[in-house]
Amino acid sequence: MDKLLNDLVAVVGPENVLLGDDVSQRSVDWFTGAPCRAKAIVRPRNTEQLSKVMALCYQADQLVVTHGGMTGIVHGGEASPEELVVSLELMNQIEEVDLVGSTIQVQAGVTLQRVQEAAAEVDMQFPLDLGARGSCTIGGNIATNAGGIRVIRYGMMRQQVLGLEAVLSDGTVVSSLNKMLKNNAGYDLKQLFIGSEGTLGIVTRAVLRLQPHMPSEQTALVAVPSFDALTQLLRRVSQQLANSLSAFEALWNSHYKLVTTESGKHAPPLADDSPFYAIIETLGLDDTQDAEHFAEILQQAMEDGLVTDAVLANSGAQRQSIWAIREDIEVLVKELKPMFSYDISLPIPHMDAYVDTLEQSLKAQFPQTGKMIVFGHLGDGNLHIMITVRDDSPQSRRQVEQLVYSPLKEYGGSISAEHGIGLEKRDYLSISRSSEEIALMKRMKIALDPKLLLNRGKIVAVE
Repeated sequence: MDKLLNDLVAVVGPENVLLGDDVSQRSVDWFTGAPCRAKAIVRPRNTEQLSKVMALCYQADQLVVTHGGMTGIVHGGEASPEELVVSLELMNQIEEVDLVGSTIQVQAGVTLQRVQEAAAEVDMQFPLDLGARGSCTIGGNIATNAGGIRVIRYGMMRQQVLGLEAVLSDGTVVSSLNKMLKNNAGYDLKQLFIGSEGTLGIVTRAVLRLQPHMPSEQTALVAVPSFDALTQLLRRVSQQLANSLSAFEALWNSHYKLVTTESGKHAPPLADDSPFYAIIETLGLDDTQDAEHFAEILQQAMEDGLVTDAVLANSGAQRQSIWAIREDIEVLVKELKPMFSYDISLPIPHMDAYVDTLEQSLKAQFPQTGKMIVFGHLGDGNLHIMITVRDDSPQSRRQVEQLVYSPLKEYGGSISAEHGIGLEKRDYLSISRSSEEIALMKRMKIALDPKLLLNRGKIVAVE
């Protein structure tokens, strides 16, 4: 064991410096299960220990990659044999719930689900929600500026963070655990770390906003005859349910059919012959009134031809079964394996044209093997696209990436809506960001991490 590892053992204890099989048994890729190849995994228990760990790494010029729940899919947590992993799994305490200020202070290793449950225990809610809630961590949610299914109402993770604490590459602790909605005392430094994917500092603690608990939850799955009808429906419910609409998820026919009738995993609540489907959810205070209003709006939408069929959840179990169709990623991975996954955003009016262009390009380049599944958060312009060409070679991956990303510039879209850049999308960043923006990102990286030790090569490559 080299000197650095001995020094790290002295800080966190031998049980928290993992080596050999204890490292390789961990995966760095949710889809492929690829093993971690880092030289070691260090598990600090608190900010003080992490600060000491980073100071030692800084002195030794040791490259560091931060791990949270490892649910990311852009290779942001990938580590080489020369790199050291810092895992925040032991920094998993909920430190304070402030009902008067409507905040919760947590360590970065706490899972999203635990924060949601802690909020529910005091009749509040933490509104960020996504399928990986049981595994993803708050630190990772902050590092990637996570989105999820309720962005249309509550915004991205950035909107949920009031303050945070981070450790820089040299061990400096920047503690800005602000609890106030209004604080214009100089630069809002927390914004540097939100969405930075662990390249500027390691988030250790955060103060998060809580929202009032909404006991009334209405959920419907509807069949929609066209993309134009889908956007009209979105506009209508956004206006008529302005104070309660919390989710508007779109499923293209290929997705709905695969998850239900083709895979046999989920019973289809509606026939599988509609070109589009939508899951609409509202959160409110009066279950009876909300249910009546919700049903009236959907009934009018059917009469106006915007919806051809619908099912309204009348129980928690039925609500879960509807959402399971949207959130069951495992069935997609199984049915499409090997597959490539993409997370893009673009203005809603251009979505249909973009998907048609991509589908035609895929069929032209991979006429026998190409298959595409599309679904996403229509209300905030975010599409998830899963593609298989039955070949996961680097050459095929590159070809498919070109098909997915190249049209986005024309449509004013982004190569990453909520999953981040990592290694996977770094070479395509110029599609969504100008040369001046990328140059500024590099200047920020050098300013906060002058030795380029933190997650080197992720987001931007700095020479």
